[in-house]
Amino acid sequence: MNIAETDPTGSPRTSPGQVTAGPRMTRPLTWLFAVAGGAAVGNLYYVQPLLDLIAHSLHTGQATAGLLVTATQLGYAAGIFFIVPLGDIRDRRRLIPAIMGISVVALAGCAAAPNIVVLAVAMAAVGVTTVAGQILTPFAGDLSDDASRGRVVGIVVSGLLTGILVARVLSGLVGGTVGWRMVFVLAAALMAALAVLLYRALPVVPAKASMPYSSLLRSVTAIVRRERPLQIIMVFGMVSFATFTLFWTALTFLLSGAPYHYSATVIGLFGLVGLVGSLAAQGAGRLHDRGWSNTASGLAWLLALSAWSASALGSDSLPWLLAAVLILDIATQSQRILNQAQIFTISAEARSRINTAYVTGNFLGGAAGSIGASILWSVGGWNAIVLTGGSLCLLALGLWSVTRATLRRLSSPGLGRR
Repeated sequence: MNIAETDPTGSPRTSPGQVTAGPRMTRPLTWLFAVAGGAAVGNLYYVQPLLDLIAHSLHTGQATAGLLVTATQLGYAAGIFFIVPLGDIRDRRRLIPAIMGISVVALAGCAAAPNIVVLAVAMAAVGVTTVAGQILTPFAGDLSDDASRGRVVGIVVSGLLTGILVARVLSGLVGGTVGWRMVFVLAAALMAALAVLLYRALPVVPAKASMPYSSLLRSVTAIVRRERPLQIIMVFGMVSFATFTLFWTALTFLLSGAPYHYSATVIGLFGLVGLVGSLAAQGAGRLHDRGWSNTASGLAWLLALSAWSASALGSDSLPWLLAAVLILDIATQSQRILNQAQIFTISAEARSRINTAYVTGNFLGGAAGSIGASILWSVGGWNAIVLTGGSLCLLALGLWSVTRATLRRLSSPGLGRR
């Protein structure tokens, strides 16, 4: 049965090959988008808890095995820039399952890799082809009406972020029990099943634009130059993700040393606290639907500041540290949901390209946060991390206060604008 057959407004049923006007996003389809997007982005993070196991299995050093993460992230950056914009000019019912099918091959290559070089190439291919979630997110925006777009995008984005956290936990558990290769076998099977489900469930929606591929790529930067609100929200996204990765990278350093001395398994379980935060943030999309995006964004930055304050006390207090993890995840995920809900109102014809620009900015911010964590830790330890993270959030709050008027037009129609 086609999940897209009945829409929330009671519009006529549609078959997979039929196009109708108006919203076509149903609750089952929304959750399928969330699960598929989370599974896709989770492919990026399976390798992280497995590095030590892989190093021993393939007889290489830990530093060399660590390059697998770099290869995956570089592949993902390439996929974001070169593949995601295709969502504006291709039939996404065919594009998304096709990309996921290629990802199945890449994951199978990881499982069968005889040496570290082949594994690195396969992981880069996984990165390139795991961008289905970033095509599904703007597609969800296209299939939703104005009154429900924030809620729908909130669920889908939460699915992506949940996929990141769940992947890290499951990878460590499965890898430690039945070996690291089985992690990629199971991931390939999951992607294959989801590709089939999506092909059967997705409605056909005509391409929103027609242009040569080279022009499509150039138009991404043209949109960024033209749209001042997009520029501002890209800065918000970069800072938010930079502070997020700064915290989580440094958290490993903190928990592995005095006074905690936790094992890698226990450290990985902190992701479950972050998962609670991700789920709690889903309501941010509903705030956008009510026209409260500006106010909610400011409150999210205040929440992030409070998380960094709690983390300052968490250097030797587990309750404060757990509170910081929970609050920071709620703040970060709320910001991301609100940011993407807002940018999708800029242009209905270019949502995939707009998402490309936004996610690329996030990627750069995340990379800076990871690198900065190592440098700051060596210079001033946890105190330097907290001071930097809190300062960046304070600067972002200042930017929010002076750009509210510019961003007001991105508030969704709803019960009012604030």
